[in-house]
Order: sequence, then C-alpha cells, then structure tokens
Amino acid sequence: MTNIGGGAHIGAVFSCVDILAVLYGGILHVDPTAPKSPIRDRFVLSKGHAGAGLYAALAERGFFPVAQLLTHYQDGSDLSGHVSHKLPGVDVSTGSLGHGLSIASGMAYAAKLKSAPHRVVCLLSDGECDEGSTWEAALFAAHHGLSSLVAIVDYNRIQGIAPVADVLELEPFTDKWAAFGWAVREVDGHDHAALRTALVSVPFAPGKPSCLIAHTTKGKGVSFMENTVLWHYRIPRGAEFDAALAELEAQP
Repeated sequence: MTNIGGGAHIGAVFSCVDILAVLYGGILHVDPTAPKSPIRDRFVLSKGHAGAGLYAALAERGFFPVAQLLTHYQDGSDLSGHVSHKLPGVDVSTGSLGHGLSIASGMAYAAKLKSAPHRVVCLLSDGECDEGSTWEAALFAAHHGLSSLVAIVDYNRIQGIAPVADVLELEPFTDKWAAFGWAVREVDGHDHAALRTALVSVPFAPGKPSCLIAHTTKGKGVSFMENTVLWHYRIPRGAEFDAALAELEAQP
C-alpha cells in the first residue's frame, strides 16, 4: 500500500500496528455494518500521520474493501496520507499533532453528560506529548472524571527529526500522567496478550481517565528501520522494499 502510493510515515505505522490490531481485533465495540452507530466506541488516532496503519486495520475488520488500500496517497483517493473521516469507521480527521486528546476528551465529556455507555480511545504519539494542548486536555479529563476515556501513548522514543530525549525529555513520563490525575499502566506495545489484558481492565481506577503507556520500537519488524529517525518519513523502494517485505513475511 505505502510502496504503491509513495508516501507514509512507515516507522510510525510499524510502532503502533500491534496496538491497532488488538483494538480492532476485539477491544473496540464497533460494527462495520453500522459505522455510525450511536452506541459504538469512539477511536481517535491522534498521531494521524500513521493513518496507513489505521486504514489497514479498518479494511481487515470489514469497514471497506481491502483492495481499496491500493489507492492510498493517490490523487482523488479517500485514503489521504493523514487519516481522514471520509472513510467509514474513522471518527475524526487528524494530523496536526497535539489535538487528538482534546477531541477525545470532548467526546468523553459529551458521553458523560448524556450518560452514554460507550468508551473513547485515543492513540497518541510520544512526540505530541511535547505539546501544551495535550496536557491541557489531560487536566480537563481528570478534572471531569472521564473514566470512559483511554489514552494510549505509542512510546517509541523517536519523533520526526530526533530522539524524544534530545528534543524535549518526557521522563519521568508515568509520574507526569499520574500527577495530572490519570490512572496509569505500562505495557510492551508489541505484546498482544499484554495489550489485551490491560485494555479489557479499563478504567484502571474508578472515576479517573486511563493512560496506557505502550513501550514500542519505531519501525518494528524491519531490522534496518528499527529505532532509526530516517524511517519516520522515508518509504522503502526497490531493494529496500524487497528486503523489508522478506523480513515481515518471515515473522511468525
């Protein structure tokens, strides 16, 4: 999909695909035949540059034909580089980092006012946790006791141009979320069983929003992409594409 389209943030996609697979493999209460159902769980991909991963998950879940993935990033396609709500199953277009948690908090607050039972899940990048708007939303969610809200942070420790620690250190990261009034857990973001165990137990504490810090690897699954800033933007072509695909196909 990304090779044909010629654009995607492939390293950012590979760090969160396991999270997306678990969410759409049974955690999120969604129905491909009724994508606008009022009782559905809401999902916000705050790291909208990883839209290719969400598109793949939605297609595999049956929201639209898998063949449509081959139109990704092409003129006239609904599968834009940053995730677009033109597609069934996408609740909100995202891409300008730092806005997703604010949107998700608003959704969760609206649900609380209506006594609606659905949950709101927001997948963030670690880099956007440099943004003040993220922490404003975190304060808002805790203040209003939005226990239906779940923030998952894809903590791969690399943002667009450099390691997170070099741009703006986040540690002690868990302590920050706890200090802002959230119930926090940490997990291996590539361990499906561990992810599932954590996500079925939300809310982690009564009356609090939940934050799951998922420790991940940028470019996971392709040796020459892993933990490398270069592959935040770059798309494999030619021999690199063949080598990447061979490594992915060789995995169990």
